[in-house]
Amino acid sequence: MIADSEVLTRVESGVGRITLNRPRALHALNRAMCEGMTAALLAWREDDAVQSVLIDHSGERGFCAGGDIRMIAGSGAGDASEAKAFFLTEYRLNHLLFEYPKPITAIVDGIVMGGGVGISEPADVRIATARTTYAMPETGIGLFPDVGGGWFLPRLPGFTGTWLALTGARLKAADTVFLGIHTHFMDEEGLDAFRAILSTDPAHPVDIADELESDHGDAPIEAHIEAIDRLFAFDTVEEIFAALEADGSEWALAQLAILKTKSPQSMKITLRQLRIGATLATFADNMAMEYRLGGRVVRSHDFQEGVRAVIVDKDNTPRWSPADLGGVTDALVDGLFAPLPAGEEWSPLP
Repeated sequence: MIADSEVLTRVESGVGRITLNRPRALHALNRAMCEGMTAALLAWREDDAVQSVLIDHSGERGFCAGGDIRMIAGSGAGDASEAKAFFLTEYRLNHLLFEYPKPITAIVDGIVMGGGVGISEPADVRIATARTTYAMPETGIGLFPDVGGGWFLPRLPGFTGTWLALTGARLKAADTVFLGIHTHFMDEEGLDAFRAILSTDPAHPVDIADELESDHGDAPIEAHIEAIDRLFAFDTVEEIFAALEADGSEWALAQLAILKTKSPQSMKITLRQLRIGATLATFADNMAMEYRLGGRVVRSHDFQEGVRAVIVDKDNTPRWSPADLGGVTDALVDGLFAPLPAGEEWSPLP
């Protein structure tokens, strides 16, 4: 373990420990961090001394706020080669975690968005805390919910995944555990006990978490499940807009107002991504779809403009193009989902 590394990996008491260690950037992932995690996981996969894996973060500023968006945008402004290399590495890490033969625990304490979701959702045990804030906010910067969003989101109850993906809604632990995004809720005392017991029984994190979980309280989202399933079940964004407007309730109109601030192109891409993802047979198929999208979308006007408005200039007034849903044609979306040339498609680690 190198103390000043951006990701710390070591083996302690039968547990392979991965600690994100880039606190000033809210542990946002870069390619080197993904490579470090991948190398550790591959080394531990056949190592009998490692019985489970624990992923957490240093400091108190959040689990992982996403990926290195500034790098991705800078690369997308050119030939996108660096962005595509990052996606190849990150998505292979996501798939490695998804298929990993040993139990994985992720302690999702604080902010978890984008890339942080990608390295925690494949875990067998996903522990939320009072500080957890979950979101997939990509439609607000002209992107789409990648890192496995096309697989995980449509498999949430009803159409809650569609609502989350399109609106970028932020959820606290009561909602994430209620929806199954996270498997357990623990307070500080429970987390301390979990880590202590795991060091004595590293092979059974699920059983330990089951014994120590706390009551997460009432889930605010429960009151809106019926409306979400009724209003977000459509296969076009236009129909969702029309349903929200026709419903006319305060909640529905609030969702419509949120959607009207998002990239029309991103919303159409995202809805198709989730509908296709729901039909795919394997996680690898989903990652191949998202890799096709990623390399193309980062070069689009809306992603470049979204990053400028939200992350660089912070004026929060992106000028989307096309500016409305009608301008985002099926042909445009079809092109973004089209297969890549031979030899350029995503593939899992050999």
